[in-house]
Amino acid sequence: MAWIFLGVAGLLEIVWAIGLKYADGFTKPMPSAITFVAMVASVYFLALAVRTIPIGTGYAVWTGIGAVGVAILGMLLFGESRSLLRIACILLIIAGIAGLKLLT
Repeated sequence: MAWIFLGVAGLLEIVWAIGLKYADGFTKPMPSAITFVAMVASVYFLALAVRTIPIGTGYAVWTGIGAVGVAILGMLLFGESRSLLRIACILLIIAGIAGLKLLT
């Protein structure tokens, strides 16, 4: 169950990080509220996950899920660079997440 909590925490991290862009410096009420709720929920699920998963692994996987998700959505939603080197770096992060999961 801890890995499910960690996955939910990572997905919520993507929501709040993308929400920061839409909140426009917290000047837009609805995106700001969604961002805040996602932040709190993300940390809550991370806290549940690291009851069982080592904190170093949990935190690294949480940030990795967020980094990969936000990088991909940045390319899709905001026209950010889709260079091969950038995609290769994203794949390295995914490999690191998978490695931590396998070794824990």
